[in-house]
Amino acid sequence: MNDIENVLKKIRRFRDERDWMQFHNPKDMATAISIEAAELLEIFLWKTPAEVEQAARDKREHIEEELADISAFLFELADNLDIDLVKAIESKLEKNAQKYPVDKAKGKHTKYTDL
Repeated sequence: MNDIENVLKKIRRFRDERDWMQFHNPKDMATAISIEAAELLEIFLWKTPAEVEQAARDKREHIEEELADISAFLFELADNLDIDLVKAIESKLEKNAQKYPVDKAKGKHTKYTDL
């Protein structure tokens, strides 16, 4: 059993011990991911680049917790929808490699439609 499957098992156990599957429909899970991502963004809101670096050091535990919340909801949503997240990521990376060829995209933040 790999690390992702072990984490999924723990997420399922945590959810099921509390009878929360009834609340974990795709819309609410996607909403929860968005809310947790906003909480992560709030840590860096209105900060200069130097302040962002300092916040990343000073608020590391808080950042880890927000990343864990986002990841747990993401993993569970994928699991609930029977989506293999690793395969989905690999597939998306392949598509992005086509959209953003190294020779055109290297060192640029330009959207693929403008390369």
